[in-house]
Amino acid sequence: MTPRASGRARRVTPTAAAAALVLALAATGCGGSSGSASGKVTIRISTFSNMGFNKSGLFEEYEKLHPNITIKEDNAADETTYWQALQPKLSSGEGLGDIVSIEVGRIRTIAGKKAAMFTDLAHAPGVQPGSFYPWKWAQAKTDDGKVLGLGTDIGPMAVCYRKDLFQQAGLPTDRTAVGALWAGDWAKYVDVGERFQKQTKDKGLRFMDTGNGLYNAMIFGQVTSYYDASGKLVHDSNPGVRRAYDLAARANTSGMTAKLQQFQANWRKSFSAAKFATVVCPSWMLGQISQNSGPSGEGKWDIAKAPVPSNWGGSFLTVPKNSKVKDEAEKLAAWLTAPAQQAKVFASATAGNFPSSRTAAADPAVAGTRNPYFTNAPVGQIFGDAAKNMPTLNIGPDQGIITNAISTGLTRVEQQGMDPDKSWRQAMSEIKSAIGKD
Repeated sequence: MTPRASGRARRVTPTAAAAALVLALAATGCGGSSGSASGKVTIRISTFSNMGFNKSGLFEEYEKLHPNITIKEDNAADETTYWQALQPKLSSGEGLGDIVSIEVGRIRTIAGKKAAMFTDLAHAPGVQPGSFYPWKWAQAKTDDGKVLGLGTDIGPMAVCYRKDLFQQAGLPTDRTAVGALWAGDWAKYVDVGERFQKQTKDKGLRFMDTGNGLYNAMIFGQVTSYYDASGKLVHDSNPGVRRAYDLAARANTSGMTAKLQQFQANWRKSFSAAKFATVVCPSWMLGQISQNSGPSGEGKWDIAKAPVPSNWGGSFLTVPKNSKVKDEAEKLAAWLTAPAQQAKVFASATAGNFPSSRTAAADPAVAGTRNPYFTNAPVGQIFGDAAKNMPTLNIGPDQGIITNAISTGLTRVEQQGMDPDKSWRQAMSEIKSAIGKD
C-alpha cells in the first residue's frame, strides 16, 4: 500500500516508536553505504508501510542479477513517523541513505526547497519516462525540468461497499448499478447516503466510516486545490476546496458516518462488526479492508466506480546526491520502478499497490486482475480506468500540512459537534500559523 493523507495511510504511532525509528535511521546514516575493494556494493533503501518490494521478491531478484550488490531496507511502519525521522537528515544533508522513498504529499518539498540535495533521475540508466502516467511524472519535476523522483505506485479511486448492507437498504448490489447511483458527482454519493440512512434507521447502520475520506477523494480529484499553477497558495480562496469541505461536513453532521478516524485502532476493529456500508477506496485501501474485515467479510465487499476520477496516494524513489554509491542507487531505483517490476508488485501484494506506470497498468497481468475477496471485482480494470482519466493536480510543498489541518477541522465537526464554519475558520488560522501565506 502506499498508505498512504495523501498516499499511504498516515497513522498516529506511540512516541516511543517514533523515537526508536529516529535512532534506527540515525544509525543507518552513521553507517552509510559503501563499495569495497572487492567490488561489493551495499545499497540502503528507506521505505515506509508496505511498498511491496521485499514481499514481491524484487530485492532478492536484483541481487541475483547483480551478485556484487547487497540491498539493505530500513522500513518504517507508517509514513508520518518516517517523515518526522527524515527531518534532521533533510536539514543537514547527512544520513539519508542511498534511495529514499517519498510520499506524494511530500514530493514538492523534495522538488522545491530540497531540490539541490537530490539527483535528477530523468535520464538515469534504465529509466523509461514514457512508461509513467504523465501526471505522475510531472509531480516530481522541478521548475527547471529535473525529475527528482521515480513513481512507485498511485492510488486511483473507487468506492468499496458491503453488498449485504446495500441489500438491507433496498439499494442495488451489482457494482455497475451501484456506480451509476453516484456517477458524475460526489454529492450524489452523499445523496445515496441519506437514502441509505432513511431505509436503515432502525438497524443502527451507517453509510460510511467518516466524511474525511470523502474530502480526500474530492480534493485529490481537482487540478487546482491548495496551489494554483504558479505555485501560489489558494487553499482559503479556492471554491473547490470549500465545496469539498462543505460536502464532507454535510456527511459528518447528517448521522450517516460511523464517526471513526481512519487507520486508528477503533476504525480497524469496526470492520468486523459490519456497521458501515461504504469506504472511499483508493487502490491501497483494499489491503486495509480485507485485513481488518477478516475471512468473514470475503465475498460481502464489492467495488464500484467512483463518481469522478481521483488519486489519493502514491510514492516516489529519490536518490540523494551525496550517496557514496549514487550510480548504483540510480540503477536500482530505475529497475524497481520499471513496468515489469511494478506489475510484479501489484500481482504479488494484497495491499493494492497500483502501478504508476501506464505500461504496467496495460499489462494483462495487471489489467486482467480480479480480487476474490471483493466478489471477484475486476480491480485492474476499475483502477486502471480511473488512472487513465486522472487530472494533474497542482501540488505544493505544504500539501500534507494543509490537508491534515482541514481534516482535523472535519473531525471536530464529526466528533465534537463543532459548527462547520467555525471549525473551517480555525483550520485556516492553524494553517496560517504553520506555513504563513504567500
